[in-house]
Amino acid sequence: MSRMGVKYLFTFMLLILTVGRALAAIGFRDAVFPEFAISGRATAMGSAYICKVDDPASVFYNPAGLGTVRKTHFHFSNFHLETNRDWMKLATTGKLWDAMDGFFDGLELEGLRKLLLNDRGRVPHLRIQAMPNFTTRYMSIGYLYSRQTRATIGGAGNSKFEYAKREDHGPYAALNLSLFGGIFKFGGSAIILQRKENIGEADANVSFEDTPDRKGTAVIVTGGSRLTLPVTFLPTFSLVVRNMTATTFSGRAAGPPEKIPQTMDLGFSITPQIGKIIRVHFETNYKDIGNRYSDVSTVRKILFGMEIDFARAFFIRGGYGDGFGTAGLGIKAQGFEFDLSTYAIDTTTVNYRGKEDRRFSMTLSWGF
Repeated sequence: MSRMGVKYLFTFMLLILTVGRALAAIGFRDAVFPEFAISGRATAMGSAYICKVDDPASVFYNPAGLGTVRKTHFHFSNFHLETNRDWMKLATTGKLWDAMDGFFDGLELEGLRKLLLNDRGRVPHLRIQAMPNFTTRYMSIGYLYSRQTRATIGGAGNSKFEYAKREDHGPYAALNLSLFGGIFKFGGSAIILQRKENIGEADANVSFEDTPDRKGTAVIVTGGSRLTLPVTFLPTFSLVVRNMTATTFSGRAAGPPEKIPQTMDLGFSITPQIGKIIRVHFETNYKDIGNRYSDVSTVRKILFGMEIDFARAFFIRGGYGDGFGTAGLGIKAQGFEFDLSTYAIDTTTVNYRGKEDRRFSMTLSWGF
């Protein structure tokens, strides 16, 4: 090959690698947090939650948890709002009217493009989720709507507008069966998941048209089991299998979304009783024991969580997930639940504690 040919080949390879890094920077990291419906309570505990889960989030974290739901309820809304530091900086600063305009701009990709042109280099993240449901011991039915957006524009004048948007929605149902007096529980859930994704890059100086490039539907099944030994501290072991049937999305538009890998998670926990009204829960999870996400460091998949429960009404939580600390507070009553949480993800692919994306969330659920 001539010297000129080598030069062109080298330039081409460099271009491919550069674009690959850019696209990899904006996307959705599912290796540690693969659940479709995220729980603010869970993220406050480092997402180490497959043993403790005893609420409607059982459907997606571990359906076996439905066997420990204490009270029947119908919640009209289970609303979750989540942002990161960059989104709040872009969308909620400045004078009152500017902040109001920025807030609404921050809800859509075109609005984020305009905000980022004035503050390049940030990577705003927003997640909005609603999950109205009827849940009782051993069963749950409901509807999930979840939308995530991320975007950025680099510091250079010719940088592209890089974006990622994912919208999930669909009805779901879950059942649970308890054996041997509740010592062993197992359950399953299924959602008819309709997914739309738009991930790519565009000219940062041209109005952006948000047209999903991937659409598809799949029936995603989650199976889980939990073994609780009736001895001091109630040691509990859990196993969860996600996308049990290895289903792929049907294809529409420019092609189907990527297949959700079939993964398995393990969990262990203890729950000491302190006095009459205080319980402390400690849990550790090992996500993706089959290493389907082989490009993610193993140590990032080991999660830890703690919850201090005061009379099943007030909760203090903390944990460690994806290499970073987590924390949160919760209030719970029969028809009302409120959680404030913070957690972080590592935006790099392989590294451990590579680059922190700190997120803050509020979850509000009400009904009867």
